[in-house]
Amino acid sequence: MALPNIEVVVGDLSGTRVLVTGASSGLGLELARRFAVAGADVLLAVRNEVKGQAAVGHIQASVPAAKLRTLPLDLASLRSVAELGESLVAEGRPLDILVNNAGVMAPRRRQVTADGHELQVGGNYLGHFALTAHLLPLLAAATAPRIVSMSSVHSVLARTDLDDFNGADYRPFRQYARSKLAMLMFARELHKRSTAGGWGLSSIAAHPGAVITGLGAGNPLLLINRMTYKVPFLWQRVDTGVLPALYAATSPAAESGAFYGPAGPMERTRGVQLAKVPSPALDEGASRDLWELSVKLTGASFSQ
Repeated sequence: MALPNIEVVVGDLSGTRVLVTGASSGLGLELARRFAVAGADVLLAVRNEVKGQAAVGHIQASVPAAKLRTLPLDLASLRSVAELGESLVAEGRPLDILVNNAGVMAPRRRQVTADGHELQVGGNYLGHFALTAHLLPLLAAATAPRIVSMSSVHSVLARTDLDDFNGADYRPFRQYARSKLAMLMFARELHKRSTAGGWGLSSIAAHPGAVITGLGAGNPLLLINRMTYKVPFLWQRVDTGVLPALYAATSPAAESGAFYGPAGPMERTRGVQLAKVPSPALDEGASRDLWELSVKLTGASFSQ
């Protein structure tokens, strides 16, 4: 069902504090820019400080009064995640919106994080799971906190397979899809736990459809992608690809526990609609098992 306002008009966000992971390029950069345009205080969590400062300059070029700050974050290191969480908690300022956006897509060879987890599961998912836990006190202190977790249209291709969650039998796209299915399951399970525990959090998932970014750089299918970029219904640009996440983060009508994606054919392009939830993400038992495994692998605590 397409939503009535696919333009996604963002209201005044003055006084709102937002943290976006992976904010130095692509979807994260455009989301940070859109939040800054609306007057929010935007924290750009980035792995590369040089690229982070370039992102600040890019945003300030069109939004001179933008309130921006870069923060060091390597989601492939649970120590880096903990250090960022500890530093922000020590500051004590509430966090209104957390956008779990950063990701890596289908490296040809299996890589591992600083903690020994397969890179896509570790960086795309486990790092965000732990980051959300570390920032929970600041989110709980906000008036109406929202957590937006970025999934992918590829999540429909995945299965949970917790016995090989770290991809010992490595297949690049299967592991990418697995990490993005995990993000969706996490968002839905967090919504359930917040509702049951009275945490007051809105947890929403979104996916951008098929977007032209550098995420797949170095991927053997990148050339094929480029050959089809001019086909209108197959690909969209970053400024429209951010709309589902922007809607999830800012619209009064966005529902906690929901999943939003593009409204066009195959959920690849155009506007915003409620996205199809893959059947594995509807399995409540699997979602609980994934949560418990994630706690074990990260040491993260969501206790209130």
